[in-house]
Amino acid sequence: MSVPHEAKPRTTAVVLAGGTGQRVGLAIPKQLLKIAGKAVIEHTLSIFENAEDIDDVIVLMAPGFVPDVEKIVAKAGLTKVTKIIEGGSTRNETTERAISALGEGLAEGEDRNVLFHDAVRPLLSQRVIKDCVEALGRYQAVDVAIPSADTIIVTRTHGEDGEFITDVPDRSRLRRGQTPQAFKLSTIRKAYEVAAGDPNFQATDDCSVVLRYLPDVPIYVVAGDEYNMKVTQPVDVFITDKLFQLASTAAPRQADEAAYRELLSGKTLVVFGGSYGIGADIAALAEQYGASVYALGRSTTGTHVENPEHIDDALSKAYAETGRIDYVINTAGVLRIGKLAETDNTTIQEALNVNYLAPVQIARASYKYLAETQGQLLLYTSSSYTRGRAEYSLYSSTKAAMVNLTQALADEWAGEGVRVNCVNPERTATPMRTKAFGQEPEGSLLSSEAVARTSLDVLLSAMTGHVIDVRQQDPTRDVTEASGFEQALASVLDRQEDV
Repeated sequence: MSVPHEAKPRTTAVVLAGGTGQRVGLAIPKQLLKIAGKAVIEHTLSIFENAEDIDDVIVLMAPGFVPDVEKIVAKAGLTKVTKIIEGGSTRNETTERAISALGEGLAEGEDRNVLFHDAVRPLLSQRVIKDCVEALGRYQAVDVAIPSADTIIVTRTHGEDGEFITDVPDRSRLRRGQTPQAFKLSTIRKAYEVAAGDPNFQATDDCSVVLRYLPDVPIYVVAGDEYNMKVTQPVDVFITDKLFQLASTAAPRQADEAAYRELLSGKTLVVFGGSYGIGADIAALAEQYGASVYALGRSTTGTHVENPEHIDDALSKAYAETGRIDYVINTAGVLRIGKLAETDNTTIQEALNVNYLAPVQIARASYKYLAETQGQLLLYTSSSYTRGRAEYSLYSSTKAAMVNLTQALADEWAGEGVRVNCVNPERTATPMRTKAFGQEPEGSLLSSEAVARTSLDVLLSAMTGHVIDVRQQDPTRDVTEASGFEQALASVLDRQEDV
């Protein structure tokens, strides 16, 4: 029962956000809970905003909280969101309201694709969206599911004696349902029309409505993703936040050299740690594209980032001479290797001053300038930030702090339009690394210029609160086909070996 080929229909994502957050223990709906610096629903809506296969988005929000979503949509510039309406008291009633809203303005006989997605699944991949839309070219109903890793048991309660197993289904045939659930609008509308005649109608998802009331309609299954989890229990909040923290985020590249010149011409960059390595390469590239650049460092300008007065003086000078500061970058850092118990106070203080307190001071001093231009602060972490290693305790812990600082400031400064991001390069050929480890095999390290180019892409993007991995591409794997979360899992394993 394949759908005949015809002109590509319009595709609408319906984001179902009617949950109350009671199971998470919140006074607000869980979709408004902030994870990785943004409300859960904003993460979800951004996924559909960036999906090529989605034309528009409708949100069904918990009663009383529509204005909250309207503010989020307006602030984030989510242009695909065309309607935000109140959901019903049940999942079925919410879907019926969505179907009604989707039918408005349609010509007689006109159909469209519809993807129903839980607002509290903010880790949905573009691959799943694309697969669902493609499947609707052949089928009228599509579900998303993954194999069950757990054994599923069927039980029956016997009074006060408790539960007892009555059956253990074959796990190889069991799947865990996810969303989106995708349909031709005409199909899901008809299923609900038939269901309305059943006085005992009750369902917790929409595919079951089609299965029960339109049994002749096959429901195709698209492979989901293990990390496309639903934020339901308190532990889910922690896991989801950690996945966002670990995820590789790709900064969009500009179309050509002229685009970089257009975006950077007339802008002012202040680069702390700009004497050599990544900082020097960022400064050279930005200057090449027409930016006014202030590259600061101990060996070139006598700027010590651990000295707040030096930071203030550098920023004041850049602002006085150019009248603006658009980007502040800090690549300064020190790497001291050794057992903590054998490390003297001077070395400990140096690591804390340069690797932690200096970025804090730079952030504080930069804020007023960046708020004026709605600019960006760019920090740097290390590939060891997810797991402390013996003899790297000072370095790893201060670099982990940069991730938390990035996410906190991105949230804190969002109202003023100031963006904050953090670049996480894997092992990079810099003078600091050579001093610590000596010469390493050719080709085993990233070039500092490659990190600098990615850094420029981050600066020119609208991203905020992200950790951007810069990695050497594995020739055996097409990384463009891997989702950010798949890359994150690979990164965690790789970082066991990286510093």
